[in-house]
Amino acid sequence: MGYPAAEYRSHPPRGCSGRLAATRRWPELTLTLLLACPWAQAAPFAWITNQGSHDVSVLDLASGKQVATVPVGQAPAGVVAASARGQVFVANAGSNDVSVLDMRTHRELARFAAGQGAVGLDAGANGNRLFVSDWYGAQLRVFDMPEQREIARVPLGPAPAGVAALPDGSQAWVAERDDNRVALVDVASARVLARVSVGQHPFSLLLDAPRQRLYALNVQSDNLSVIDTERREVVATLPTGKAPYGAALADGGRLLYVTNQHADSVSVFDAESLQLLRTLPGFGYPEGIAAHGANVYVVNWMDDAVSVLDARSGALLSTIAVGRNPRGFGAFIGTPP
Repeated sequence: MGYPAAEYRSHPPRGCSGRLAATRRWPELTLTLLLACPWAQAAPFAWITNQGSHDVSVLDLASGKQVATVPVGQAPAGVVAASARGQVFVANAGSNDVSVLDMRTHRELARFAAGQGAVGLDAGANGNRLFVSDWYGAQLRVFDMPEQREIARVPLGPAPAGVAALPDGSQAWVAERDDNRVALVDVASARVLARVSVGQHPFSLLLDAPRQRLYALNVQSDNLSVIDTERREVVATLPTGKAPYGAALADGGRLLYVTNQHADSVSVFDAESLQLLRTLPGFGYPEGIAAHGANVYVVNWMDDAVSVLDARSGALLSTIAVGRNPRGFGAFIGTPP
């Protein structure tokens, strides 16, 4: 689109039968808790931003059903599930703010201003540092989430979109869409450390840390730029379907899935060799995509639904209805701690 659119120590959790567990040593305690309290083994959830209905659909991936709908700001697009904090952050492009959701209660905890068109966002591994691209403000805003205060603001090229944060939260890559490049932003110095030219209108970014790669999806040139993050240069360009939008690593990182908006398809690459393995048809303007376990989840803007695929074969397993015009732009799967 061309717009912004657990560790249990001496006491078990309340609600569990813990009389026997309290006297056991750690390995037996774990087993006792899981048997006495099934929810102690937390199940993953998907948090799908619905731009048309201004809310977030919460999907229980174990049951394959929608279990809650959370009202947020206007036209939510970007999302990142910060499991370590037990929170989900949602970029509301229409109301220029970010919603903070509680993973356990499925409720909005807070909402704070984030520039002039919050679009893409990502967080460090512990969820304490949040990066938000400010589409109309042409900058990246960095927030300390325990205190919900802005700690850095870095000017960028026009229409910054996707964000990919380093796990330690010290830096983040940002797609400078209208300048056809990506920028590496450093938080401590609040400046751009490097820029890499890519294809036309990069929108979404995916960091492949083990391979020291960054994938930039170029919407207008219908391809994907593979960037070596150490050398900070493009090492390969992969043809995709028309208007690639989202990407996810699946099957233990062996496969790279890419959604193609205008082709209503999904491209599947071998993540090591970067060879195209197959193109999956039959989607409805696919946008966001994420993987968990043996499955891949594709968000369909036109169908108001999420397609659940078998990661290895790409076969369609099921479809889950969500809100209107879903986007799911970001890492939308998380597990409550």
